[in-house]
Amino acid sequence: MGLLARVRKEWFIIGIVLVILSAKLQPSIGVRGGPLKPEITIAYFAVSLIFFNSGLSLKTEELTSALLHVRLHLFVQSFTLVFFPLAVWLLLRVLSLSSIDQWLLRGLQTVSCMPPPVSSAVILTKAVGGNEAAAIFNSAFGSFLGIIVTPAAAAALSRLLVLRAVLLHLLSALHDGGGSSDPRSGVNPSIELEPSSLFIIVIIIFSIQLSFMLLTFALSTRSGAGFSPADTVAIIFCSTHKSLTLGIPMLKIVFEGYEHLSLISVPLLIYHPAQILLGSILVPSIRSWMSSRQKAVKLSALQPV
Repeated sequence: MGLLARVRKEWFIIGIVLVILSAKLQPSIGVRGGPLKPEITIAYFAVSLIFFNSGLSLKTEELTSALLHVRLHLFVQSFTLVFFPLAVWLLLRVLSLSSIDQWLLRGLQTVSCMPPPVSSAVILTKAVGGNEAAAIFNSAFGSFLGIIVTPAAAAALSRLLVLRAVLLHLLSALHDGGGSSDPRSGVNPSIELEPSSLFIIVIIIFSIQLSFMLLTFALSTRSGAGFSPADTVAIIFCSTHKSLTLGIPMLKIVFEGYEHLSLISVPLLIYHPAQILLGSILVPSIRSWMSSRQKAVKLSALQPV
């Protein structure tokens, strides 16, 4: 395959890399209030354009069918808003015993409570050729549910992490003979970000995404699941992707007045580009799998009974 053909095939991921490099070289262009005015162009026009463009490409019967696919919607919303936060909370109970910055762990817990995104899941589902209508519905419906569910879940689970850390610190202090130390000092690290903690968080985020993509794939393709290959594609992306657009405002609401809000925001700022990068890399493989599965279904349907 020639260079030009490769560029045409991988234009999406190449574009992402170029945008990231541009943001690194000239970050002032994309900041709030900058030349691009992201608080207006992204929050209103870009999101509206994505849904409008997706809606134009959908047939009425496809949208109706997607709306009535209740099993798919229940799977996506329960996975992303119930199973995902609880699974991460269990993981963080172990990680909280490590030397990883506790504020980064609180940020990771908050990421797990976020609803599906309004853009990346739909774009990647469309790129593969999956059930785009289902992806649009679950992105919109998940965002609506997230307004209520996310702040409540993030606050509750984050407080449980803090309480656990405080109790462990108190037990440690009693074991060491007491002292006049602050029992919250174990969960109030310096505002500086340790490179080792950041590196570990990046590894954890990619591991979570890959593991949950494989899990949703296995669950949605099992015998008797009742999902088509196109449904599975929508499930994989909508169940594992998290919204940055809604995430940042929610972080500011849940952790208003926190000195370490910048550290808490780090996992979400990593998770969002990571899900786009990972999804873009997997698009050819998922598209190939879906095509082969659809051909197999058609051939089996043509076989005489």
